[in-house]
Amino acid sequence: MSAPGGSLSALAAAVLQPGFVGVTPPPWICRWLDEGLGSVVLFARNVVAPEQVAALTATLRAQRPDVIVAIDEEAGDVTRIESARGSSRPGNFALGAVDDPALTEGVARDLGADLAALGITLNYAPDADVNSNPANPVIGVRAFGAEPALVARHTAAWVRGLQAGGVAACAKHFPGHGDTRVDSHHDLPRITADRARLDAVELAPFRAAVAAGVQAVMTGHLLVPALDPELPATLSGRILSGLLRDELGFSGVVVTDAVEMRAVADRYGFAGAAVRALAAGADAICIGGERADEDSARLLRDAIVAAVVAGDLPEERLTEAAKRVGQLAAWTVAARAARPPRPRPTAAGSAVGLAAARRALRVTTAPAGVDALPLAGPAHVVEFEPPRNIAIGPETPWGLAAPLADLLAGTTTARYAEADVPADPTAGAAGRCVVLVVRDLHRHDWMRAAVTRALAARPDAVVVELGVPELVTGAVHVATHGATRAAAHAATALLTGR
Repeated sequence: MSAPGGSLSALAAAVLQPGFVGVTPPPWICRWLDEGLGSVVLFARNVVAPEQVAALTATLRAQRPDVIVAIDEEAGDVTRIESARGSSRPGNFALGAVDDPALTEGVARDLGADLAALGITLNYAPDADVNSNPANPVIGVRAFGAEPALVARHTAAWVRGLQAGGVAACAKHFPGHGDTRVDSHHDLPRITADRARLDAVELAPFRAAVAAGVQAVMTGHLLVPALDPELPATLSGRILSGLLRDELGFSGVVVTDAVEMRAVADRYGFAGAAVRALAAGADAICIGGERADEDSARLLRDAIVAAVVAGDLPEERLTEAAKRVGQLAAWTVAARAARPPRPRPTAAGSAVGLAAARRALRVTTAPAGVDALPLAGPAHVVEFEPPRNIAIGPETPWGLAAPLADLLAGTTTARYAEADVPADPTAGAAGRCVVLVVRDLHRHDWMRAAVTRALAARPDAVVVELGVPELVTGAVHVATHGATRAAAHAATALLTGR
């Protein structure tokens, strides 16, 4: 992929990965593809049905055959292609709980083949973070686990599987977002580990990803004083060029996390963060989660050009970045050509994923709960809904109420957020089995208090944890290790015996 005429404007466009609004490419995207734009990224707002996505990517490719079409499809709680129904595959945490790298590789290969059938060529996954801090508000079940060696072997397996399916993988969030209580969408996390700890924990999965041939690495907006006491990783030459390139030996594309995120935009400005990231060694600038319009893309393009003209961004660095994006584009073209034809995914989802989710279930039973499963009759399902982080998004459904109601006639449901939990959350459950559905119970004081009251009223209640099972409570506790559709169906089968 070369910039038409080698112009600075075309080079600047080549390193952008913008999103857009709509289920068809807007005119400005098509025009920019003719003018040097090398990549676009799809979000849930761009996805309605497989046929529509395939038509969208075909339109993009008609404008530029080697365009990189990216998506953020972790195939767990963070899903874009199945956002309307929830993912039919288990997420990383569930795969880590099973701890069968061959299964992880198979699930990722199945996903890669589905994405490739839709015309998608780059996936912002896997999440290679080690979730060593249980209070982490943004990683959690997106990680394979809290143990570095486990995360490393499954990161490598996921990379191998996805790329064997024909789609470039992108390990994130370098150098590791697991040990923090701060969400970088909102503020700048600070990772206080020393270099020895970083080598042993945070960096281990990224070393494994590089060894597995990962095509891209996404930066995290993280301040890591042991590596750079002043600049976030996305803007740090010490981290991107010194550590990732020179020490870890990564030669692929470095993609930024979205530069409109407050961790960097609030401190360095939207355009300032993009320019600094390129100067530090990033090759592609991800935008469009929140700023998905031509004016935002133009602002970044023009700022990049102005920085080159002013001498703040060496033209050689911009040329190098555009060249790496072009090399990734060539890889995706070759991968598409080598991939055998496969039917587009259907609404039923992945049979491979649904089977994997069943293997991830874990049941902890106290003596009083030995005979509690399967449920003896209709259930009253109480779901406690915590706030969602931006990465998951508000549109993806979760919970057990709907699948249980489909199988158990007479089942009733209630869902409570923090502001509306009654004194007795099990009120109305007389004559029914009680199922308490939680998500990261250990992180929410209000939820723990509500579950304590519910178990006092109904000690026979079954607790189903759809997040990280850090806190196990109740006579029967079921951990799904994720809130995907696949996890919900696996839990429902267990609860009903069907």
